[in-house]
Amino acid sequence: MADNVINKEALRYLIDKDLKPGFDYRDVWKAEHGNAFTVAKMTNTDLLIDVQVMVADAIASGQTYAQFRDVLKPLLVKKGWWGIQEMVDPLTDETKPVQLGSTGRIETIYKTNMRTARAAGQWERAQRTKRALPYLIYELGPSEHHRHEHEKWAGTCLPLDDPWWNTHMTPNGWGCKCGVRQVSRGEYQQLVKDGKIKTEAPDDGTKEWINKRTGEVETIPRGIDPGWNYNPGINRGQELKDTLATKEKAFAKTFQ
Repeated sequence: MADNVINKEALRYLIDKDLKPGFDYRDVWKAEHGNAFTVAKMTNTDLLIDVQVMVADAIASGQTYAQFRDVLKPLLVKKGWWGIQEMVDPLTDETKPVQLGSTGRIETIYKTNMRTARAAGQWERAQRTKRALPYLIYELGPSEHHRHEHEKWAGTCLPLDDPWWNTHMTPNGWGCKCGVRQVSRGEYQQLVKDGKIKTEAPDDGTKEWINKRTGEVETIPRGIDPGWNYNPGINRGQELKDTLATKEKAFAKTFQ
């Protein structure tokens, strides 16, 4: 039952997003993803709607990556959004060859949207149930190799209201499969007694990173990829609207 609840919340997170076409992945940044659905270099709004609907359907029906790929690839090929093509960067007016659709791009679309949507849904659910389950514990995912900092964070158990989760709520980078688990006061106390958790927020320092699209210098916690130091479930706009009738029509079938 819990999985179904999370799926519905993840689905709502995704479909409530407005569209924001962007040329570069850095054009839509960090928490902006909470309100905007985007695919780098997908500037055709109609195609962007189609992809958003397909991702929503993948969440609603529990599609695997392979199933999602087999549905999305023919559409991208048909629409001409495939392979390497010449495009004009609106920021620089430079025409250059860019990679559009590919199996790698489809995998990124699938995994990034699935993981962030599920994280946002999990956070929303955690806020509703935090009186009974007031703690989150950081857990490693099934990857064969883990980032060094993520291994150090495993077993960190903090209150939901701890500011550490504002930047370290999973996923914390491209390909990151780490997750969190909500725990009760009773379990928290037992874990403390058994010495199985860390009850202090880790501090691994920060690093500076320059966003070459904007020139902005950002300070990022070590162990988190640029653009991933945000909580997908926090600071979502409260006045999200579906402004396109085609989008509303496309999603209607998902909720039948």
